[in-house]
Amino acid sequence: MNLLIATHNKDKLKEIKNLLSSMNITILSLNEIKNLPEVIEDRETIEGNAIKKAVETAEKTKYLTLADDTGFFIDALDGAPGVFAARFAGDQCSYKDNRDKALKELEGKENRRAHFRTVIAFASPAGLIKTESGEVFGTITHKEVGTKGFGYDSIFRADESGKTFAEMGSNEKHEISHRGRALKKIIPFIVDYFKKLEV
Repeated sequence: MNLLIATHNKDKLKEIKNLLSSMNITILSLNEIKNLPEVIEDRETIEGNAIKKAVETAEKTKYLTLADDTGFFIDALDGAPGVFAARFAGDQCSYKDNRDKALKELEGKENRRAHFRTVIAFASPAGLIKTESGEVFGTITHKEVGTKGFGYDSIFRADESGKTFAEMGSNEKHEISHRGRALKKIIPFIVDYFKKLEV
């Protein structure tokens, strides 16, 4: 039994594989699929992008597919970068470029509240099956704190722990992260779905 994760992002794939490790299935990524056209993430919402990625990838590969999209919403920046979290500092930017831009734009601002939101979409070649979402709230630090994780992890301090994601081990992060929460909601459904296929 195969499940395709519609991402080329090795950090995201590692995180998702860890969360799905209890499932007796083979997990594939887009890095293992040859000659597959890139899905253009041109929707105005993270829901739209996640659904588009899952549906188009499942249709083209004929695999059951899981796709996600994450937005990072900073209150003092009117919700920016929002759906453009991965390319906040430009199309070819690095994680650090994005962090640096966020810190720069927050200089002198007292309100440093922010939240992550992830939407996960599960699709078959016939179309969308289910979506789930997860959120985590916190504050933006004044400088990078911690060395683990990726993306905005070293500048986002989660309310529940008082730590940045970059200070947490993977299991601790998964317990409260936006992606972890969305996956925890959808995993039982996927497990049941695969069990029905085996009957």
